[in-house]
Amino acid sequence: MQPIQIAIVPVTPFEQNCSILWCTKTMKGAVIDPGGDLDRIRAAIAETGATIEKILLTHGHVDHAAGAAELAESLGVKVEGPGAADQFIIDDIPRMAEKYGIEGARPVTPDLYLNEGDTVSVGEVALDVLHVPGHTPGHLVFVHRPVGLAIVGDTLFRGSVGRTDFPYGDPDLLIKGIKEKLLPLGDNMVCLPGHGPVTSIGDEKAHNPFLR
Repeated sequence: MQPIQIAIVPVTPFEQNCSILWCTKTMKGAVIDPGGDLDRIRAAIAETGATIEKILLTHGHVDHAAGAAELAESLGVKVEGPGAADQFIIDDIPRMAEKYGIEGARPVTPDLYLNEGDTVSVGEVALDVLHVPGHTPGHLVFVHRPVGLAIVGDTLFRGSVGRTDFPYGDPDLLIKGIKEKLLPLGDNMVCLPGHGPVTSIGDEKAHNPFLR
């Protein structure tokens, strides 16, 4: 049996890939990027049988973070991530939620901001934290090297990369981070993006026009 399992729950009008990751030995888990549709997330948690012990955020955008405060309170758990540089984006969640019709959205102040080189634990599983800015200033990627899985948020997609047309976006910084931090993870590293299908580093090296 693999040391981790993961379930993907598409949420919000943006079809954001909220994920539930759990340690198969302890059945302790984390919810990553609960952007909304909490009833759907709670139902998925129940199906996994995992006990959620924390919420992890890759970055502060409304479709990734708007449900974190309510879910953390209801489960009695802490929120870890993203980087502190994303707090101003999180604080703007109510306005953005109204704009895009996301109900029940609330800002959240994480219990712990995360930085490059940190490690987060889920049961007996350790996830390495990479800081890959450009889409947002404090964007993080969570990597479990033993099974070759990276939860990449909105940095890298199948055939594309994260948007950088926000006032705080930086396309050069994003591509630099992908090339220097994600591509070295190896061709077999499976990448779970914030939207759309799963991909791999090898596939993106071969076919992604932004990385040529």
